[in-house]
Amino acid sequence: MNTKYIFVTGGVVSGLGKGITAASLGRLLKNRGYKVTIQKFDPYINVDPGTMNPYEHGEVFVTDDGAETDLDLGHYERFIDENLTHNSSITMGKIYQSVIEKERRGDYLGKTVQVIPHITNEIKDKIYGFENTDTDIVITEVGGTVGDIEGLSIIEAIRQVGLEKNKEDVVYIHVTLLPYIFGSNEIKSKPTQHSVKELQSLGIKPDILVCRTEQDIPDTIREKLSLFCNVRKSSVIQNKTADCLYAVPLMLEEEGLAREVCNHLHLEKYIPDNTKWEEMIENIRKIDQNKVVNIGLVGKYVKLEDSYISVIESLYHAGFANNVKVKVTLIDSEKITRENVKEQLKGMDGIVIPGGFGDRGIDGMIETVKYVRENNVPFLGICLGMQMAVVEFARDVLGIEDADSEEFNKETKNQVIHIMEEQKKVNKKGGTMRLGAYPCVIKEGTLAEKLYGATEISERHRHRFEYNNDYKERLEKAGLKVSGTSPDGLLVEMVEIPEHPYFIAGQFHPELKSRPNRPAPLFVGLVKAAKK
Repeated sequence: MNTKYIFVTGGVVSGLGKGITAASLGRLLKNRGYKVTIQKFDPYINVDPGTMNPYEHGEVFVTDDGAETDLDLGHYERFIDENLTHNSSITMGKIYQSVIEKERRGDYLGKTVQVIPHITNEIKDKIYGFENTDTDIVITEVGGTVGDIEGLSIIEAIRQVGLEKNKEDVVYIHVTLLPYIFGSNEIKSKPTQHSVKELQSLGIKPDILVCRTEQDIPDTIREKLSLFCNVRKSSVIQNKTADCLYAVPLMLEEEGLAREVCNHLHLEKYIPDNTKWEEMIENIRKIDQNKVVNIGLVGKYVKLEDSYISVIESLYHAGFANNVKVKVTLIDSEKITRENVKEQLKGMDGIVIPGGFGDRGIDGMIETVKYVRENNVPFLGICLGMQMAVVEFARDVLGIEDADSEEFNKETKNQVIHIMEEQKKVNKKGGTMRLGAYPCVIKEGTLAEKLYGATEISERHRHRFEYNNDYKERLEKAGLKVSGTSPDGLLVEMVEIPEHPYFIAGQFHPELKSRPNRPAPLFVGLVKAAKK
């Protein structure tokens, strides 16, 4: 079978759920027995989101191979349950960087370097990069909105793919908004018509329209869209807001999205096996909505929920596993002080301190750790959260008043968190950042072993600073046990307090590998302890 290409573009406004649509379609095609991969093209000029403030673009999702990517890759992985790679996240910055490097090397033999063909060829190379692999279908989401000046070369490149490949090997899906006007009590199709007109003016005729709507689309509107947008009526797909994010694939199945894609791409495996996914959704819907576990997420980027989207989703997954509804409350660590910490964390059954960079809000995190440790509140520390647990323990239990992280205080004599020289030497990326999946060996008889049910695991990292082994003996003696290390024993990966009902922290990001049907063990344990 030839590799099949599906392109998902967006119109009218951003944030319509192109990523969820692409991910849901990926799940439906996988349930038909196809090997699916998904990639995202972002039109911005940053090389990757790694240096962006989370308020700009939400969380940075890290792949096994250490790529810092767009948060949509998290949705893709959670829905299709495949580990993606750096090939799945492309920015215009990356494309321009690559073309300029080739020009400097003389690869273009002195020719004038232009958007067409050089930039568009580079984009197509990334799209065609999955050929000659075991991938049957490549779903490519184009970030931004059709007509954005930054994204024009991506649109041009995907137009060319339609020209270069067989007609039955390429399908274009356009996700658009059907606004409901309450005053006149009607759904308006004009914004969608304009959006499709814009796309057509760039040379692409959409085959399928996925219409985001809060109301059911009447037949008259479907007919109007079919006529004015030049798509079959059966290819006008309704995408309403679902009661559960993971129910979207089944909703789109009912609407016929996968059926239309199979028709366009002449796919033979037509009948899906959605039983496992249906069972999962059924079990989620059976959860007693009155059984609520309140989890406080104490972080520094709480003004934008997307900054912690994988952590929040992992908490929901843990709720599914524990048969409870998890309510996540975002708590600003900058507002927490020794005097008000009890009030700030009031009503919380468990606490998560997630990752982050910089010294803003650190004091509030340390106060939070002290409170949960002394008051037996279930606690999970992630990356920066683990480092703060070590700092707090060194200060308040060992009595090392100036204990700190090298990141926040280079002058302190007691850097319980620091950069290791060995780390600089062995780092995959050549910098001081530890990125991607690394193995961790878990000590037998620990809470970590009980949670993972294994003594060897692999988790994804994104950090610069490490636990300082010079303090290990004293910290362990006082009760902060090391339960996981790198295979050579040099790097501390996990710490826990055995006497506490649930106090565990990891230097890695367990949220990056959590799936609705395979939740991350550390989150499952937290919610279980919080439920008690």
